[in-house]
Amino acid sequence: MAYHYIGGMRDQQFLMPVDMADWLDEGHLAWFIIDVVERIDTGRLHGLHPNDGAGRPAYDPDMMLALLLYAYATSTRSSRRIEQLCATDAAYKVIAGGVIPDHATIARFLVNHEQAIHTVFVQVLSLCAEAGLLDLRFVAVDGTKLGCDAALDRNRTAGWIRTRVEEILAEARQADQSEQAAPAGLFDLDCLPGELSTRDSRLRRLSAALEHVEAAEAAAKEQAQARQAKALAEAAEGRRLRGRKPKDPHAALVRAEADETAIRHQAQRRAARRTHDRDALQAAIDADPQVIEAVAATAAARAAADAAQPAAFKANITDPDSRTMSTATGWVQGYNAQAVVTQDQIIVAGHVSQDHNDVGLYQPMIQRTRTILNQIAIDGHIGLVLADAGYWSIDNATAEGPDRLIATAKTHTLRQAARQHGTASGEPPDHATETAKMEHRLRTEQGMADYTKRSHTVEPVFSFKANHGYTRFRRRGLDAAASEWSLLTTVHNLGNGLSD
Repeated sequence: MAYHYIGGMRDQQFLMPVDMADWLDEGHLAWFIIDVVERIDTGRLHGLHPNDGAGRPAYDPDMMLALLLYAYATSTRSSRRIEQLCATDAAYKVIAGGVIPDHATIARFLVNHEQAIHTVFVQVLSLCAEAGLLDLRFVAVDGTKLGCDAALDRNRTAGWIRTRVEEILAEARQADQSEQAAPAGLFDLDCLPGELSTRDSRLRRLSAALEHVEAAEAAAKEQAQARQAKALAEAAEGRRLRGRKPKDPHAALVRAEADETAIRHQAQRRAARRTHDRDALQAAIDADPQVIEAVAATAAARAAADAAQPAAFKANITDPDSRTMSTATGWVQGYNAQAVVTQDQIIVAGHVSQDHNDVGLYQPMIQRTRTILNQIAIDGHIGLVLADAGYWSIDNATAEGPDRLIATAKTHTLRQAARQHGTASGEPPDHATETAKMEHRLRTEQGMADYTKRSHTVEPVFSFKANHGYTRFRRRGLDAAASEWSLLTTVHNLGNGLSD
């Protein structure tokens, strides 16, 4: 009985196309990226490769840039994997022109052109502007937390770091003494560089981590002093501090003491209306129910502060620039990556921050957007900026710049308020606070319609985390992460705008 299958014929001889242009369809992504690289100004990349001296010539920076853009666009970031694909994949072969750069060469290209990659983002954005894709009637700003090449359990306190530095220095002194005591040999030097370089690298990382911890401790001390000064000033005028009570026991004690002082001032004014006798006045103050309650609260806060351990600031000894970031799925060691996005999902500005809160990044991101638009000679006016509750503050609401809608609370809270209070209309009351004014705008029909655009404008941009597996930066350090973020945002603009 005969069986019929569809199978390959490995012994079949046929002619492969000699022209690489025949290897890929005309509309292939590789040709598009090659065309884009030919159109942008890559002079800064070539400036690092003069090729006017001895030694082997460098790989063409245009080719290397196109190779990286295509690799990132196709979910490939490993330099070893890119090297393999240059030997086996037709698209990579076409981009590389048949050469196979070593994985170390690919990795060094990213390191050596760390700053130049930022200019590539601006150049590609300029092409988007030429194509009419920069609609600035409204933009949305948001951030996402990306991990780095460091583990959460590598965070250490200043005491641990100082001890480890002393141990390494002691090891170095002992090694120096051993080398001086040993007889000099002609070939003894070849065992030193590796150990020394490793030791120096560890010392640099530990020193950077120690600087971060010391800076955090100094900043916390300044904040505590400022908080105490503000509390005392408010208490001296008989006013209690507003806002939530701090969770930190020591800050809570300052708050309780200030509240007690303010309550005593209020009780004194009430008692002074009834008597002017000093002893009777003091007795009335001490017997005041609010004062008694405040004294008890202060005593409880003092006991909690005495029992609490002092805050232990830590830094990551693998990547000292990174920070511990809170996400919806837990904690990660990494950075806060920001993006300003148009309604066509074109990223007009990006930034990588060590700040885990977004509130302090609103104004820098708007200023950065204006700077980049000026670089590509775009004078267009930004109509409206949309931001979620993570960016809300009075300073951000009243700062100079384009009109903005910043949520004052989570979306479900805003919807609940709209159901309870109904749709607003007209201008907010003249005596309304900045928060009330913004909440009024968010409850108007126009405000609700505008703010609804935020989620489907900026949040899909971060889908590369799930779709491409880009959940962390590959290289360590803030500058390296910022460079990789520029590369990722450039690839996004290429795929989302120019390739359509």
